[in-house]
Amino acid sequence: MKTTRSIAALREPPAAGSVVSIGVFDGVHLGHQAILAANVARARSLGAVPTVVTFAEHPKAVLLGRAPRTLTTLEHRLALFAQAGVEHAVALEFDDELRATSAEDFVERVLVRGLRTKALVLGFDSKFGRERRGTPALLSGLGFDVTVIPQVQVGQYGVSSTAIREAVELGDLARAEAMLGRPVSVLGTVIHGDALGRKLGFPTANLDLDHELHPPPGVYYGRATLAAGAESHAAVINIGFRPTLGGARPERARIEAHLLDFQGDLYGAKLELAFLGRLRGEQRFDGLDALVRQIGQDIAQARERLVAHSAPLPR
Repeated sequence: MKTTRSIAALREPPAAGSVVSIGVFDGVHLGHQAILAANVARARSLGAVPTVVTFAEHPKAVLLGRAPRTLTTLEHRLALFAQAGVEHAVALEFDDELRATSAEDFVERVLVRGLRTKALVLGFDSKFGRERRGTPALLSGLGFDVTVIPQVQVGQYGVSSTAIREAVELGDLARAEAMLGRPVSVLGTVIHGDALGRKLGFPTANLDLDHELHPPPGVYYGRATLAAGAESHAAVINIGFRPTLGGARPERARIEAHLLDFQGDLYGAKLELAFLGRLRGEQRFDGLDALVRQIGQDIAQARERLVAHSAPLPR
């Protein structure tokens, strides 16, 4: 998938034209997936390039001075776009200049000159441009072919990034998974830790998550997938503050995964962790021997749960 990082870089619009969807797409949940699927189908019918215009950071960081903790980083979103069949992603920095850009100027610079847009596929609440004047109605009035995808429902509730964030923060993995259409997951870079897990006989991959939202502290079972390929391993994932070790409480919870039946060096690799279920909450143990015994029990229980778990592997 081609990725363009600025409006200025849109120098050569595709000769075949583009079918465009616009939005943050945080989480790339079922509602977003419906938009992307319709985009790809429309692009194929027109012989055009399925394209997403998104934003590197959440626009609320500029609009409100604060932004929600994201379900997916930009890199994670781009990977999910590619899996959905998108061929071109335009990831713009939402700064004061873009904030001040009128919807009409955005249409001319991005949709017309930059992408040679043939059609748009938008969400029911899609808005862009200064004062959020860029609506499906405005685009239709300008002569564009616009398809609006209604809100996707799961049970009695509308799917939204806000509702999924709430479910993840509460540890309601089942509700979040139902709205995402896949297990709750995080993507990060494996970094060096203090090697305590290796010393205890259970080496772990410590992740720098780039501030992605994650479930509450506790021990989970799931899958660890190398972002560079399809290699996937069963894993026990710990989120917490290591209370057994004492010392000052860290500002942020640490996330580390023990990959079952894996040997190798993961430092510097991109790793996606999918949470399939929770084993227990974070606990303080009376010494390292008690902690080691519990880790062994966690791994045994995780193996049993993973055998019985029918969820598809994250891709």
